[in-house]
Amino acid sequence: MTRRRVRPEELELWRQVARSTEKLGRRDHFAPVGPAPRKPDVEPAPKQAEPLAPFTLGQKNQSRPEAPALPRTTSQRLNGDAVQMDKKAHTRLKRGKLAPEARIDLHGMTLDQAHPSLIRFILTQQSQGARLVLVITGKGQREDPYAPMPHRRGVLKQQVPMWLRMAPVAQAVLQVTEAHIRHGGGGAYYVYLRRTR
Repeated sequence: MTRRRVRPEELELWRQVARSTEKLGRRDHFAPVGPAPRKPDVEPAPKQAEPLAPFTLGQKNQSRPEAPALPRTTSQRLNGDAVQMDKKAHTRLKRGKLAPEARIDLHGMTLDQAHPSLIRFILTQQSQGARLVLVITGKGQREDPYAPMPHRRGVLKQQVPMWLRMAPVAQAVLQVTEAHIRHGGGGAYYVYLRRTR
């Protein structure tokens, strides 16, 4: 922004305005304009303050409502699940030391295409004796801050773990865990299958 120089006639006009003003005192500046309010004939009784309960460290303030808990992400729910498989194998799985025997890429499919493909893949791999498979869902589209309506991000990423807990594949799945970064990280899941009997 460029600064404009003040012309001499503007400066003289400002000086005339400044000379014609009166200084306001602090009290006058905040005084109400108009007639003073009339006092009531009967004064109301003073309000009794409620006695405060003693406050101790570690005690929550009871006057504030609790903030609603944020919904857990799919990754948090999976990490909170009990480990059904061998703990040593699960540790190796989380570190990316176990290699998946087969993989399916659902990335870019619609829900109607992905669900039957996942069911067919899991049941086929279990019948062939596979133990660890990789299901790639993708992380979902990035949020568009200028989109007219909000949309859910990563629908397949949210739906696949639920599908793996429903019939007919629930009996084949032993454990579902988010994949290690070398196998896709947040955009893929390890699915550890039960042995066929």
